[in-house]
Amino acid sequence: MVHLTLLDNSHTVDIPQSVKDSLRKFRFTRRDAGSAALVIKVNKAKLIMEEVELFDNITIGDLADELPENSPRFIVLSYEYHHKDGRKSFPLVLVNWSPTTSEIGMLTLHASAFLDFQATADVSKVIDVRSPEEFTKAAVDAKLSAF
Repeated sequence: MVHLTLLDNSHTVDIPQSVKDSLRKFRFTRRDAGSAALVIKVNKAKLIMEEVELFDNITIGDLADELPENSPRFIVLSYEYHHKDGRKSFPLVLVNWSPTTSEIGMLTLHASAFLDFQATADVSKVIDVRSPEEFTKAAVDAKLSAF
């Protein structure tokens, strides 16, 4: 009799329970003003995701200044969005920060983990950003108005 063991190789990077808990808490935090961001990175040596920082009431410009120029990040953004009809909402947006100056192996690892992270974060609106110049309030507003 032959026994086969099937390995689940679909995850290149693990998402620890602590990151899942942070994502869940971030998703369900009620906001009535300002934007907030949860920044996650891939630890290449350990092949796991790690929480980098949580920003509360941060502007897009300030957030762009906080992000590394040479290293990709996943940012779950609760964005204060002002609709044309005067309403205000706080959609969740996944910002895929992948600067072109990042090391190619890190970009590849980051890209391979993207779909799993998106599913875990449960965010359907995605904005891909390759440089700080692309990450502005006007650019985010334009992307959100297109959704």
